Amino acid sequence: MKQALMVWGGWEGHEPRQCVDVFAPILQQEGFEVRVSDTLEVYTEWDYMRSLSLVVPVWTMGTITDEQERGLLEAVESGVGIAGWHGGMGDSFRNNCDYQFMVGGQWVAHPGGVIDYRVNIVKPEDPIVSGLSDFEMHSEQYYMHVDPSNEVLAATTFTGEHCPWIEGVVMPVAWKRRYGAGRVFYCSLGHVAADFQVPEAKEIVRRGLLWAAR
Repeated sequence: MKQALMVWGGWEGHEPRQCVDVFAPILQQEGFEVRVSDTLEVYTEWDYMRSLSLVVPVWTMGTITDEQERGLLEAVESGVGIAGWHGGMGDSFRNNCDYQFMVGGQWVAHPGGVIDYRVNIVKPEDPIVSGLSDFEMHSEQYYMHVDPSNEVLAATTFTGEHCPWIEGVVMPVAWKRRYGAGRVFYCSLGHVAADFQVPEAKEIVRRGLLWAAR
């Protein structure tokens, strides 16, 4: 059976456990045996980490030890998939550039806080977003520093209402990439668990998880 590890913790405002509860049953329905951990120390279980099909990090901010980070990065580089959303993957471990290099981006701002904004599908031929139309979100619109090597699947455009100097900036919302032999998927949606009541947001992450898994 395929093995998936979901690791939650960090800042509780992103409802990490509640978000795990959204997607753990979905992975189980897709045939995964899911282990849920609330400690980063699981990343140091070297043999176990390399046996996984998928890691789903749900850990905003916080700190990670060198040994824990190495266990995660080396597992992904060896071929284990990794996929996640919002701050649980894109705003973790702010001092760890190697981790951010793997993710392909890092959160830096969400102008206006929780606002209404539109998500545009930019690569409709990709299976992760195929058949989905542009949709509206009422949540944090993430402004990120992103890797130009990312394969962008969905994006959003900033109006400049809250920060005039970024008016018209098109920012990736969902992307996929490689890190060594591992597949990496990220989606900036999902500030709180209720955001996944938007069908498109939930479906993009569901498909991204499955794509990333080896």
